Amino acid sequence: MKISGLRYLVSQGVDNIWKNRIMAFASFCVLLVSLLLVGLSTLLYINLTSIIGGIESKNEVIVYIQDDATDEEIDKIGSALSAMDNISQVTFYSREEAFSDFKADMSEYDMLFDSLGDDNPLPDSYRIKVREVAEINDTLTQINRLDKIENIRAPYDFINVLTELRKIITVVAAAIIISLVIVSMVIISNATRASVFARRREISIMKYVGATNAFIRIPFFVEGMLTGLMAGVVATLITWFTYDSLVDLMTKEQNLLSIIGMGNIIPFTDIWITVAVSYLVAGSFVGAIGSVISTRKHLQV
Repeated sequence: MKISGLRYLVSQGVDNIWKNRIMAFASFCVLLVSLLLVGLSTLLYINLTSIIGGIESKNEVIVYIQDDATDEEIDKIGSALSAMDNISQVTFYSREEAFSDFKADMSEYDMLFDSLGDDNPLPDSYRIKVREVAEINDTLTQINRLDKIENIRAPYDFINVLTELRKIITVVAAAIIISLVIVSMVIISNATRASVFARRREISIMKYVGATNAFIRIPFFVEGMLTGLMAGVVATLITWFTYDSLVDLMTKEQNLLSIIGMGNIIPFTDIWITVAVSYLVAGSFVGAIGSVISTRKHLQV
């Protein structure tokens, strides 16, 4: 096909959007709603996962060291902990610091502490944070193999709850997103078929005068792609506004923020390019392919 012929078909596709603006607008609305449903659901899942990860990262495991451990052995334990793959942070907490903090928290018992004199019953310890809570049992097993480890304190119950919660959210979110994708594809397919069906007479006439299938399909392809692109642009703007509005609303709820932490919510400025590209690619692809596939039946003349 010559460049001039292709240019003509592309211009026809653009013109068809205006000529058939009612059906084009209907397709645009269906694509827009479908993109928003899937996109917002995906963003909700990503942020829920981020929030749970943020809560998990605040959990602290305390490794107590035996009283007879030398300074060299304590340093060796710290190096071994830092070398473990699943440990993200290691902080030494001396027995002096622990005793000082304990006395500060229990200031009403000063007389009891004075009676102890220089005796410090608390051990040295390391406070660590793990990268993946789901792998904490393996990490604790590795720590227990180290020499001079007295005891390990970890919030097992809370970690198990978070791990199960993450699994449940993943399964539920996957089911919802897949269902929305299927429903959206069905709705888009029906809307596209209705748009093409409204112009079946036009397609039949072109077919009778000798137009090839490609000649007929290209304008529909261009029309569907442009409609999808416009839906993608608008979906990006609506998502941006909705996302930022919800974040602003949450910043006013201090009690809620104290639980989840604002830092665990992903700023839209960090992901807007990915969101925009996903919307544009998905919208243009579904719109173009849907239009082409829907013309197949009417090409059989």
